[in-house]
Amino acid sequence: MSAPAYSVVVPTIGRACLADCLRALDAATGHPPEEIVVVDDRPDPAAPLPLGAAGTLRDRVRELRTGGRGPAAARNAGWRTVGTPWTVFLDDDVQVLPDWSRRLAADLAGAGPATGGVQGRLTVPLPDDRRPTDWERGTAGLEGAAWATADMAYRTRTLTAVGGFDERFRRAFREDADLALRVLAAGWALRRGQRATRHPVRAADAWVSVRAQRGNADDALMNRLHGADWWDRARAPRGRLPGHTLVTAAAVAAPVLALAGRRRAATVAGALWAAGTAEFALARILPGPRTARETATMAVTSVLIPPLAVRHRLTGMLRHRRAAPLDPGPATATALTPSRSTP
Repeated sequence: MSAPAYSVVVPTIGRACLADCLRALDAATGHPPEEIVVVDDRPDPAAPLPLGAAGTLRDRVRELRTGGRGPAAARNAGWRTVGTPWTVFLDDDVQVLPDWSRRLAADLAGAGPATGGVQGRLTVPLPDDRRPTDWERGTAGLEGAAWATADMAYRTRTLTAVGGFDERFRRAFREDADLALRVLAAGWALRRGQRATRHPVRAADAWVSVRAQRGNADDALMNRLHGADWWDRARAPRGRLPGHTLVTAAAVAAPVLALAGRRRAATVAGALWAAGTAEFALARILPGPRTARETATMAVTSVLIPPLAVRHRLTGMLRHRRAAPLDPGPATATALTPSRSTP
């Protein structure tokens, strides 16, 4: 059975890792893409992208610009211009393995007519001489993520049928789960293929976990669109928001009760805040390398994260309060299943 033609869409904000991504695509042999659409989503591009890193595939690379509208909009701009039966989304910080295109060919050739998408298998290399940091462990969670567009192939007509990505998701968070749930609701199946892609842990500063709390606003939009049970259908971890809410409530209550003269109640609230914050910090510190820097970072950010998580969730609920719930439709599958064509 011949493998269908495909195009690759790579959204980017100009990170240096894009060159490694393109080099890896060039090194993968067996079934090259018809074209590679690199979507430059920088608001104000200051320098050209390293498209020459695509090597022998350079003449198949096409560049688009979207001006900083977010990865969902960038991917939409890319796939809507392709003419191949399949569109493969890759993030600019991944590196496909040398046998990727050959295994992709098998994934696509074995996809039945009801299969709307086939996911790649992500591997996150972690240090072998120490325990991983909190940030590294978080990135490693991508290995088990369902439908992550770090490497996800969709039939182009499936994308057309469901309208592509929802551009209200402005960050690289939940836009892939939202799309997958809509594809499933439209009656398509999603499967996990055999191709593998390497996802290195990118460098990050001490405040990356604090900035990541913005994703709580996207969770609020997911609740509006897909209902409270979307977590289970999307196979997504629920996180710590309930605990963060209790800790934040205790932090707010303690000074209010003290000002009202209710010292005993204020002491209890303060103790609950301290205990909850300490438990959260220890849960992040103990599995890690426990260096002085990592410990200090976890201690400080564990104080900041609960109230910021709650704030972003409330902001998202307010911003998306008028978002209409989606019609669930005739969903025929709710989980990834192995492709029957896998070797």
